Amino acid sequence: MDIKFKEMRLEHLNQVIQIENISYSSPWSRQSFAYEVVKNSFACYIVAVSDKKVVGYAGMWLILDEAHITNVAVHPDYRKAGIGKALMMQMIGRAVVNGISRMTLEVRPSNNAARHLYGMLGFKEKGVRKGYYTDTNEDAIIMWKNDLSGDSTQNISSVIYI
Repeated sequence: MDIKFKEMRLEHLNQVIQIENISYSSPWSRQSFAYEVVKNSFACYIVAVSDKKVVGYAGMWLILDEAHITNVAVHPDYRKAGIGKALMMQMIGRAVVNGISRMTLEVRPSNNAARHLYGMLGFKEKGVRKGYYTDTNEDAIIMWKNDLSGDSTQNISSVIYI
């Protein structure tokens, strides 16, 4: 499968929203994504495209020397093919290029696949936000990666531009 990574644009939003609605019990709205893509100067959003179809996406905010992952999702038909990892590697690479040294994210305790992926990428569980997910009142595990230029992300900045 040939995957290309592109900056998220408004023309991608119909497919992004479809993946968002399938993937999350409290999905972001089209308006939220449109704001991130068009107006949020701190935001960086990308899509993974295969045969002109958006198969996944990821986003983050770049603030001072920190990046905050806001969204990562892969269409169910394309999961377990390494696309989620590739999206995260793209996010880390783009953060490094922008001078970012640390990255954080929140993940549901029940999302074992994501927790495993983030752990493989060097993220460490550092705290809990009680009742963070309002749809289920589930807590969020806060994870941090403090050295984005470390061993698990060597040479990734060379693969971010297509």
